[in-house]
Amino acid sequence: MKLQRSLYITVQRFRFSAPPELATDNSPEWLAWRHALNYLLESDGHLPAAMVSVPTTAPLRVPLDIENALNEYEKGDVDVVVTVTDAHRSPYFNMVKACGDGTVAIVIPPSAVIENRQQVPTVYDMTTVAYVARPEFVMSHNAIFDGRVRAVHVPGERAIDIDTPLDFQIAEALMNNREREVWPRSKR
Repeated sequence: MKLQRSLYITVQRFRFSAPPELATDNSPEWLAWRHALNYLLESDGHLPAAMVSVPTTAPLRVPLDIENALNEYEKGDVDVVVTVTDAHRSPYFNMVKACGDGTVAIVIPPSAVIENRQQVPTVYDMTTVAYVARPEFVMSHNAIFDGRVRAVHVPGERAIDIDTPLDFQIAEALMNNREREVWPRSKR
């Protein structure tokens, strides 16, 4: 399937406010997606070929990241494309969960002794850089991993997801650094 890049025009004209219950820190993004798709269905009479979400919490993305997600979606046989970046920890090796008795245990206990992280399956951190979803899937299911999901890798410096004040400080420092690279002092 080849999506027309006029999708960006659709995004440009698509401006509306989500109801208050879908605009809180604890609101399920999935329901906001569904609300937006219902709006398009009611206003246009049909769903778009793809739903693209680019949350504001990942301000360091570049257009190429969105293009890569769209390209992966266009390969077909997928319900959702997510973006991922390299993980710094592994639930098989150095991530723990709290147990009821006050102790901690490895999140995914290994079936054999693991001596280093290189011996465990590769895992990734999901990012909020971009999501591309099949609109019919969003309307008929309740979560991303209810369907066929593929991933597009994004470098760590573009994958910052602002959830905490520290995340904001890191993103701000990276953004300032990017601006210095694009606009050297001699050209300011």
